Amino acid sequence: MDADEREIFEYLKTFGEEWVNAKEICRRAAGKKRYNEDNNWAKPILHRMKERQVLEGDELGRYRIKPPPRRGHKGRWVAPDIEKILREGGVEVNAENTEAPNAEQYEQL
Repeated sequence: MDADEREIFEYLKTFGEEWVNAKEICRRAAGKKRYNEDNNWAKPILHRMKERQVLEGDELGRYRIKPPPRRGHKGRWVAPDIEKILREGGVEVNAENTEAPNAEQYEQL
């Protein structure tokens, strides 16, 4: 990730999963001086980051950091105490750990 991509990524990281307009990213990600030099400086970088699947874009020209894929489970979630009771009764439960993944994979880009 080059310096411009890093600035955009760090800026979008503050919004979480909210969508941010491309014009707003151009305006605020690198500061006033950069925006005054070229008010569309981030748009080609946003497209490049979208192609590399770091960002998601919508039809309104808004972007956000692509959320990490969720670990799905095959079946319903079962409380740990209920799972224990079912296993003692001989019922096989396919409950997996469904903790939300962290965004550390994006830090290494």
